[in-house]
Amino acid sequence: MALKLNTAPATEPLSLAEVKAHLRLDSTDFAEDISTEISIAPGDHVVAAAYSLEGGAIEVSGYSVLVNLISGANGSGGTVDVKLQESNDGDTWSDVADGAFTQVTEENDNAVQEKAYTGAYTYIRAVATVAVATCDFGVSVIKQAGPSTENDLLNGLIAAAREDCEKFQNRAYITQTWELWLDTWPSKNYIKLPLPPLASVTNIKYYDVDDTEYTFYDSENTDYIFIDTKSEPGWVVLNYGESWPSTTLRPANAICVTFVAGYGAASAVPKNVKQAMLLLIGHWYENREAVVIGNIAIKELPLAVDRLLTKDRCF
Repeated sequence: MALKLNTAPATEPLSLAEVKAHLRLDSTDFAEDISTEISIAPGDHVVAAAYSLEGGAIEVSGYSVLVNLISGANGSGGTVDVKLQESNDGDTWSDVADGAFTQVTEENDNAVQEKAYTGAYTYIRAVATVAVATCDFGVSVIKQAGPSTENDLLNGLIAAAREDCEKFQNRAYITQTWELWLDTWPSKNYIKLPLPPLASVTNIKYYDVDDTEYTFYDSENTDYIFIDTKSEPGWVVLNYGESWPSTTLRPANAICVTFVAGYGAASAVPKNVKQAMLLLIGHWYENREAVVIGNIAIKELPLAVDRLLTKDRCF
């Protein structure tokens, strides 16, 4: 049996800003660390349907972020709807959870709305719908940065802490795709999949002695098995009356189950996991060498981290 990472997580459970706040890496010069960038330029904006008015992308990784919707006067009967979107590559965008501003009407225009962005993506932008009449508004992004000289170190510690905690709990946190390779079909009617929580199974393929590939399960072949995503760990279970293929398999790595694991986005990762990661990152940040003079290593993980992770450990 072998387990291979197919698609790594696109983000981490913790943002650089959250880690800096935990480590108290605060700026000593407020003016130098505050900057403002414009996503939607202020001014009159004509009618634009279905969030078709797209603002510019703003890089926010490593910053504390506050977004301001600054509205002037709406035209007669005009309304403005603005929401935030996030992306890691600046091309593929998704809506920010709770990222929609209150609709601007003539009754509440000429005002400022504020919304903090606490996500873990690299970029954000504002998109807007303008209905009925031209409206005056703009969206600005205020960023506060902590010290940047150690950003690469901190990003590395975040990834290392996530991998270490995942390994300890035998779990997956942010959405990721894995391949489970088996030599033979199981003797029972199920396959247990590691790294809960199980989100979905993409496909099950197998290979005969001539290395010919066959598909046992995918989105178009769903009759043979049932996917149990509620149990931990998740299971692939044969439907009633079904059996595993009888084809003679190649001698090793003959069956591949491709599956998606993880809680989803960073906001869905349990709080105890995030706290454990913060403690572990703090421990590594303060103790950067393998050996600390005058101390004796007692456990592989600091005690508080161990306690936070043990209760949801999967065996």
